[in-house]
Amino acid sequence: MQVIISPSKLSGTVYAAASKSSMQRACAASLVAGGETILQNPGHSNDDLAAIGVIKALGARVQPLEDGSIKIISKGIRPDGDAVHCGESGLGIRMFAPVIAMSENPITIYGEGSLLNRPMDFFDQVFPQLGVEIHSNQGKLPLQVKGPLQPKNIEIDGSLSSQFLTGLLIAYSSSHATDVRIRVNDLKSRPYVDLTLKIMRDFGLTVPENKNYQEFYFPAAGHQSSSNQSARIYRVEGDWSGGAFLLVAGAIAGEIRVRGLDIHSTQADKAIMQALQAANASMIINEDEIQIGPGSLKAFEFDATDCPDLFPPLVSLAAYCQGTTHIKGVGRLAHKESNRGLTLQEEFARMGVKISLQDDMMLVEGKTALRSSVVHSRHDHRIAMACAVAGLGAKGEITIEEADAVNKSYPDFYVHLQSLGAKVDIEHSPLRTH
Repeated sequence: MQVIISPSKLSGTVYAAASKSSMQRACAASLVAGGETILQNPGHSNDDLAAIGVIKALGARVQPLEDGSIKIISKGIRPDGDAVHCGESGLGIRMFAPVIAMSENPITIYGEGSLLNRPMDFFDQVFPQLGVEIHSNQGKLPLQVKGPLQPKNIEIDGSLSSQFLTGLLIAYSSSHATDVRIRVNDLKSRPYVDLTLKIMRDFGLTVPENKNYQEFYFPAAGHQSSSNQSARIYRVEGDWSGGAFLLVAGAIAGEIRVRGLDIHSTQADKAIMQALQAANASMIINEDEIQIGPGSLKAFEFDATDCPDLFPPLVSLAAYCQGTTHIKGVGRLAHKESNRGLTLQEEFARMGVKISLQDDMMLVEGKTALRSSVVHSRHDHRIAMACAVAGLGAKGEITIEEADAVNKSYPDFYVHLQSLGAKVDIEHSPLRTH
């Protein structure tokens, strides 16, 4: 699919999409907590649908409800086959693998797209220490695991992603772990761990003691929720990751209102608000909506080490800020859907934006307007959205090839931009080569 973004003036109100970080964790918690769960405001991105597919393969029943919610009925992990497919979700594979490994049946875990090239060495190193047999494709997918996982004192590396830890925390909790510790070295993305712990608490799972993010201790006497309780109701949060692009769009192209984002959320990408304030965007923050519009945008400094998914919208913002913006945390970008540091540098160069990469720092030289060009998503949802938002203030059309990459996390993205007055031409034509 090809999308053409023309210079636009935005106005109006838009509701943020459901958070896939919240949705996928809620699916996992619904499975292991057992009983009935009503998920309100469920997401329908590719990653969300993959998470639903995983819990169904592990024995849960999922029923759509008339109001758009879904009901999940679970009796715990009872796989009905020998294979699980995680789609292209990095969170899905890293979070669900420890949960899948709780089964004593051998199960093969598959993925697709960029996930096939992401390193999975973590499981080869850690699972044998927990009594899990594992066979991988030289540290990559597919993985075959055979449990049951046995919670033990363990030490892991948290420098690549917090998603591995999320999976272990959920698996340990649902295994009734007692008097065991998970020690973590150099943990990144701490806010995502906070989100995991909050959802575990919301679902009545045993929540470990968090000792300065260096150790997570499951005490000798824990409490596990009963699967016989009445249906729990959980509302999936609005997505700050996708919402960040909407907010940056407002800062670039016109005053808008964004609703559905919880300003008290533990989502890491809520930090976009700090960057927008530092860039001098015009903002009014209310409990139920954020009003944002262009200000006299200036270069800013921002540490994205704990929120690396913000790099794409930050670059779109920095492209219109006077001066050179410094963004720290480039080292977190190598193992995303694309190597986002290099991808942002190359694709934004097509629009006339100079980006320099210096060790762990990205430098973005701002401009008053970007030039008309043809860019490519690199099959990365956030690159597609970053180019679309940047195109709103360009001198001419920005054509995005393979633009349907947004379906991974935000399938309604282009429709939402159109609802705000953006000139978005969606062409379902034969794809060009890059």
